[in-house]
Amino acid sequence: MSDTSSALSVAGFRLSGVRAGIKKREGLDLGLIVADAPVPTAAVFTRNRVKAAPVLLAAERVRSGKAQALLVNSGCANACTGKEGLAAARASCAAVARALGIRAELVLPASTGVIGQLLPAGKVEAAVPALVTGLDAGGVDPFSRAILTTDRGPKVAQVRLRIGGRAVTVLGVAKGAGMIHPDMATTLGFVLTDARVGAPLLRRLLRGATDATFNALTVDGDTSTNDTLVAMASGRAGNAALAPAGRDAARLGGALEEVLGALGRMIVGDGEGAGHVVTFEVSGARTAADARQVARTIATSSLVKTALHGKDPNWGRILAAAGRSGVDFSPDRVDIRVGDVLIVRRGLAVGEEAERRAHEVMSGSDYTVHVKLGARGASARYLTCDLSAEYVRINADYRS
Repeated sequence: MSDTSSALSVAGFRLSGVRAGIKKREGLDLGLIVADAPVPTAAVFTRNRVKAAPVLLAAERVRSGKAQALLVNSGCANACTGKEGLAAARASCAAVARALGIRAELVLPASTGVIGQLLPAGKVEAAVPALVTGLDAGGVDPFSRAILTTDRGPKVAQVRLRIGGRAVTVLGVAKGAGMIHPDMATTLGFVLTDARVGAPLLRRLLRGATDATFNALTVDGDTSTNDTLVAMASGRAGNAALAPAGRDAARLGGALEEVLGALGRMIVGDGEGAGHVVTFEVSGARTAADARQVARTIATSSLVKTALHGKDPNWGRILAAAGRSGVDFSPDRVDIRVGDVLIVRRGLAVGEEAERRAHEVMSGSDYTVHVKLGARGASARYLTCDLSAEYVRINADYRS
């Protein structure tokens, strides 16, 4: 079950956050997570062909299945910076490794911010002593604030469960508000657990949870050069090693999905300029892939998203988006509901009164739109938000 009221910590990990002067404006901009020892680690990264230096370096290092530290900065993406950017990422990680007395290969970097700017490795190195001194098991708050860019606030979720008779914690911290789209959203995310689980199984569980959550949400249809999601497992819970096909592995996978799902809702809810979080649920498709494609096409439509902002039950935009998804279905069998209000029956409008009631539902901050393609078949969900003039203002001024 989700747990946001109790102390946020995971046995075997310490965190910190400081200001290194990377951001133009005031605020923390450098974070660190350190495990007590090298631990099983898995990660997923952006599928954008343009990959930032920290993504290239972290992807290379995580292949070993082990890591001990995560160094994260905001305010500078260190993307499209060539050999100098890769050298800056290596130098920053090396400074942390020296301070911790560990091998540099055990430090994974992650960066977020403006593309095309070189990471000021000197500022990072100068901040490392304070960063290491500030490490604390309860340091989630400063770390969660240090990784933010245009976010309105930190994004943290924690789940506690029992595995093999042992209490297990799964804690997630993320950032993201713009350039959010699948493959795998546009975000930095870090998941810590004290479960005892090997790297291959952790990798499989993380990918499955990511596909169901971060890869099923969108804010603006853009995917970043820096997307990074890392999971680390300290094993301090003391449970027996998880069998890949066992019930306990499934339970840990479910906890990962719950944490990432909660973070995903926070990310969409914090979408730049957004005021509404909307789930598009598509059912009656021939396959789950078809249902997902229809849901994704609707959820990413700019016309649909502006209608969401205007609280306008413009079902024609929804039906038109579904029609260009490439999925075969019969338009004259489609039903559309906003919340529990039916506004389209078998491809035709129900009427003005139904749309008036749908408008009331759309005035809320969080609701679901159901698109039924047929009486029976597969279903899928996709999370999105409205698109506003504020989004344009934020991104028009992003570099100024």
